[in-house]
Amino acid sequence: MPKQLTLKPEKCVNCQTCVMVCSFQHFQKFAPTLSAVTVYDYEQEVVTVPVMCLQCDDAFCVNICPTGAMHHNAAGVAEVNYKRCIGCKLCMQACPFGNIGYSHSEGKIFKCDLCGGDPMCVKHCAAGALLFEDPAEDSERRRAVADKLKDTLAEEVAA
Repeated sequence: MPKQLTLKPEKCVNCQTCVMVCSFQHFQKFAPTLSAVTVYDYEQEVVTVPVMCLQCDDAFCVNICPTGAMHHNAAGVAEVNYKRCIGCKLCMQACPFGNIGYSHSEGKIFKCDLCGGDPMCVKHCAAGALLFEDPAEDSERRRAVADKLKDTLAEEVAA
């Protein structure tokens, strides 16, 4: 099974390094608006959560793309073929998690592409909050984290 990004929100210190490294890796600028990583801060729960593309198996962004520019590569990573992208932004609207961005200056969409299999956000996360691992490893811990985040998000929406 291919590796995937996983997180340990209890280790995230909201340093924003993942955000800056991502934007620099892809746009050569330290600009949060050009990052495929967003860090959400839940002050009441005292937790911060870095969020990026979940690499869905049945990805709405891939299914809705009229030109096939958004596709799964051989490794199963949803990525953009910029030669085919027409900039319609349907993929942005289709992503239920809002994990696709648009650069007005570059005139193109962007999303996490796992940096070709060597995610820079993981490499530079000094706190160890981001991991790139086999999803079968530590599945009980990941389930507990997912349940906690689900509860946190439900409380946020209800408020």
